[in-house]
Amino acid sequence: MAAKTTLNAKNLESLGAQRLAELLVEISMGSAAHKRRLRMELAGNHGSAEVAREVRKRLASIARARTLINWRKVKALKSDLETQRKTITETVAADDPQEAFELIWQFLTLANSIFERTNESSGSVIQSFHQACEDAAAIAASAKIDSNVLAEKVFKAVQDDGYGQYDNLIAAMAPALGKDGLDCLKTLFVQWSKEPKDMPADKREIIGWGSAGPLYEDEIDGTQRDLTVRIALQEIADAQGDVDAYIGQHPEDARKAPMIAADIANRLLSAGRAKEALETLDEADRRGRADMPFEWQRARVETLEALGRAAEAQTYRWTCFEQSLYGEHLKAFLKRLPDFDDLEAEEKAFVHVRAFPDVHQALAFFLNWPAPAEAAKLVASRKAELDGNLYELMTLAAEALAEKHPLAATIVLRSMIDFALDSGRSGRYKHAARHLADCASFAPHIDDFGNTRSHDLYVAELKRRHGKKHGFWSLVT
Repeated sequence: MAAKTTLNAKNLESLGAQRLAELLVEISMGSAAHKRRLRMELAGNHGSAEVAREVRKRLASIARARTLINWRKVKALKSDLETQRKTITETVAADDPQEAFELIWQFLTLANSIFERTNESSGSVIQSFHQACEDAAAIAASAKIDSNVLAEKVFKAVQDDGYGQYDNLIAAMAPALGKDGLDCLKTLFVQWSKEPKDMPADKREIIGWGSAGPLYEDEIDGTQRDLTVRIALQEIADAQGDVDAYIGQHPEDARKAPMIAADIANRLLSAGRAKEALETLDEADRRGRADMPFEWQRARVETLEALGRAAEAQTYRWTCFEQSLYGEHLKAFLKRLPDFDDLEAEEKAFVHVRAFPDVHQALAFFLNWPAPAEAAKLVASRKAELDGNLYELMTLAAEALAEKHPLAATIVLRSMIDFALDSGRSGRYKHAARHLADCASFAPHIDDFGNTRSHDLYVAELKRRHGKKHGFWSLVT
């Protein structure tokens, strides 16, 4: 009997078409989303033109809406947008790519009106628009949209990229634009950059204050335009494979910033210009830096390899690892060693990590490697240095050590308990109580506490020092 009442397609078929139709009408009552879905399915029976008409009506309705979209409505909005987007790409585009392109562009123009009335911060809604940019590019290629027409559309869209909805549009559209379209798009942005900035006819509007005085709206708009043009021309240069044009869009002083230098060096390296890549990295500003960003270090290593300076690259990998404990550097170093030499080098690395000045950085390394046994030894030998306020790291450590290293897990949990009680963080009492319960569950599995207090002695000491913190003890079971 249970098998026959299970909700699946085969069992529902036994109800017959008429009964299923009645049920669908009943279920859709009171649900606008369900009604729209049913209408879309009905439209599909009359061809893609009818489906396109339904999509266009729905997109226009969304554009006209003015009600606030709070967090409760975001999920429904996301579902509605995805239904329209997928209908365009999966149904309309198959039969009429020209119509599908117009619809997906209409979809993209919804972004500003939607984001103006929502403060959704999870990023789920904007993902639909980023995907729609990819869809628009694929449909444009299929529909064979004129490259100049497409360039004009992309240009106008990027000009009005108020919420980042078009962040990936140029890169996505590059294949559909082709050489002529990219050249046209580049010309449009260059011309825009040369247009005189609009100045207010009368009084300039102050929209804020900075260290140098008032911030005027026209100045902010001008700065935003310059940034939009620069980023767009960089993306066009990337699409055209023009490294020099990409570099030219960075002010000379900016090229000395380590992250930008690494960015430029990677492109020079891809273009087979390793010597210039190394020169770019060497010119980066290192003043006031104990070490360089990982991205700069990785670019330098790859550049040395490309120049045939493998031994120097290996030495630099090890140096970077010793300074930063970046596991990626160590893995790359070990990968290039002969068999068995890598085991000796790994042990040497572990010795270095165990003595690293920042115990938390060392702990994070062992957890990420992963080397839980090493993490347990580190915790036991340097428990006095553990900062229970770093609850994210400590929670990860306790979870990683719980099964096979209960004593180390207990030490980590106690660091968080002690911090919460010693600093009187009442908001963390419930977590501390839970940690204490976990410690109690670990205790029977610890054969030797060594120089660490047993669970009973630890609880007794807690009561001696914090017996009056009733908010905590009321939570302890």
